Amino acid sequence: MATFSHQWFSSINQIERAHWQRLFGDEPFTQHAFLYALEQSQCVNQQNGWQPYHLAIFEGENIIALAPGYLKSHSYGEYVFDWAWAEAYEKHGLEYYPKWLCGVPFCPIEGSRIAIEHSNPSLVYKYITELLNLHSKEQGWSGWHVNFCNLAQATHLTEQHAMLRVGVQFQWFNKGFTCFDDFLNTLNSRKRKSLKKERSKITQQNITIEWLQGMQITPEIMQLFCEFYQRTYLKRSGHLGYLNMPFFKLLHALMADKLVIMLAKKEDAIIAATLSLIGADTLYGRYWGASEEVDSLHFELCYYQGIEFAIKHNLSCFHSGAQGEHKIARGFAPVLTYSAHHIVDNNFGNAISDYLKRERQHINIYKDQCSALLPFKNQ
Repeated sequence: MATFSHQWFSSINQIERAHWQRLFGDEPFTQHAFLYALEQSQCVNQQNGWQPYHLAIFEGENIIALAPGYLKSHSYGEYVFDWAWAEAYEKHGLEYYPKWLCGVPFCPIEGSRIAIEHSNPSLVYKYITELLNLHSKEQGWSGWHVNFCNLAQATHLTEQHAMLRVGVQFQWFNKGFTCFDDFLNTLNSRKRKSLKKERSKITQQNITIEWLQGMQITPEIMQLFCEFYQRTYLKRSGHLGYLNMPFFKLLHALMADKLVIMLAKKEDAIIAATLSLIGADTLYGRYWGASEEVDSLHFELCYYQGIEFAIKHNLSCFHSGAQGEHKIARGFAPVLTYSAHHIVDNNFGNAISDYLKRERQHINIYKDQCSALLPFKNQ
């Protein structure tokens, strides 16, 4: 029988980058550099409710599993919404926070959340879940959560009695297209006409689009993008967003090869920009901002340009973020997302488990309804 041990870390820098990258590989959002940029820029810290609390599992002296973790004192920036659970706790005079969250802050992107390098992963999952259950009780956490894990990890965790939660996102898939017109030709005539009309509004307004990658992105461009991002967040949400200029500067310094900025120019003046990250086979459209309202510019810059980029670079998927039923008409298909949860209090745990069973039924129906609305020929 394998003998495991564990250690908690309050900073990603306490874990050697080589060990982290060995287990997590090339996924952009679980890169050591990405998480370091979040911590170093103070986008995540104890004061703002994202206290780093990463977990490492050892076999002997060797690290065989890692998980990015945070002690949360609220549920902002998670994209897996448990506000109703917290409200129910409060109504019964109980504390829902702190809780432990395994995931990537402010990032609704599915991926490996617990990286394991072991001949028997099931043993490691068993150790981790038992550890988290015990530690939650000892530390007074309401429970633990693993957000936006992939299906394989969700399956392992639910086999260890974690509760499964599913959601729906919309993603675009490349079916061997060689140009945007190839994609348009898969749409029914009404939707194809609608997309062409939408895109034509950009050229009619004398707006041009420019892509910048890696070191083509200058500090001045990054500064301007951040200003757009914060201005747009302020208008929409009343605050400057979860991320700041030091974060974007560090991201560029440490992960330039993973970045692409798309600029919208009107009469040589930059009026909007998006920042995306590039994975092995996926473009992740993450951040957007603009200095003015322009008809259809958001759709062009955040969706159609991403599709163009994915086709040109032979990427199989364009992931444009969470939510957004308006994406269906533009060819983004519904896909399920997964998270795993454990609640210490048995009464609340049983109630939430029952709720999640019913929610999964509704989510599956909703996904089928969304699929039926896709604009493809013979859909």
